[in-house]
Amino acid sequence: MQTTIDILARCKSVLITTHVRPDGDALGSTGALSLGLRHRGIASEVLLLSKLPSKYAFVHKDGGVISYDIEQGWPSAFDLNRFDAVVVVDTGTWSQLPGLKDHFAKYDKPKLVIDHHMTQEDWATHKLVDTKAAAACEIVASLLKRWNITIDSAIAGALYVGLVADTGWFQYSNTTPTTLRLGAELMEAGVYTDKIYQALYQNERPQRLAIQARAMRSLELLADGKLAVMQLKKEDFTETNATTNDTEGLINIPLQVCDVEVSILFNDPPTGGPIRVSLRSKGKVNVANFAGQFGGGGHARAAGLKVECPLQPAVEQVINRAVAALSTV
Repeated sequence: MQTTIDILARCKSVLITTHVRPDGDALGSTGALSLGLRHRGIASEVLLLSKLPSKYAFVHKDGGVISYDIEQGWPSAFDLNRFDAVVVVDTGTWSQLPGLKDHFAKYDKPKLVIDHHMTQEDWATHKLVDTKAAAACEIVASLLKRWNITIDSAIAGALYVGLVADTGWFQYSNTTPTTLRLGAELMEAGVYTDKIYQALYQNERPQRLAIQARAMRSLELLADGKLAVMQLKKEDFTETNATTNDTEGLINIPLQVCDVEVSILFNDPPTGGPIRVSLRSKGKVNVANFAGQFGGGGHARAAGLKVECPLQPAVEQVINRAVAALSTV
């Protein structure tokens, strides 16, 4: 952590980025770190590789976010070399950073990673990874405190968003006493928890409910009820006018069923590209290890992978292995 601080302290300008299709932790981490750097007189910008989800827009309201959809191509006027360092938060793998690998290969300044995922690749100049942290925001908060940066209400709000997003509002098994103490500190710094709850959970687009209905309609229970599978096809997105951002959290719904141990959601993106597969587990199956068979990764209970083939062959490949994995559970 001190090495990370020392590297950043020598910078005049820092670029912060995170994984494609950013969630609450990714956006909270980037926002909090950006604001924290400014407290130290260090200019910072945030580059998003996907469109900023509308319900999270408030997190970056004053963060000077550069939001760019990398699927449309790299912005020709964007020069990495004007930054003294690049910080990637909430991921450490190229598969989560589409379009960046070639640009980073030409970038000879410090490349830092701040992350809490088990799956990592060895390309960064320096890494700050704590797999026991409930969220990347938890690590960013520790970094800012060690750097003696005051966590004001704006930083606290960003951190709190990441914390509750990755812990299911402190319900998941990754919630620790440290997590709860940090949550209390952030409330003391000025976080209005009710407003954040409304923004995150009572602020969905109608398209989100429409795509959720399609996902639930596709639900199948396999492996004696231990495996829940949902599929979203291209036409589901086009007919509901939903985007992949609208699918956030859908993967958790089947875990409400008592016998379900693993939930899988297949997304066939309307914009094309590989089939995106999200996995969740109640704990008996390590889905990070399972995803690793397909080049994916994540956490023991929450992971993802991509399959480069049409939807139905992808479904068959993944389900066959998932059923085999659950045969001993």
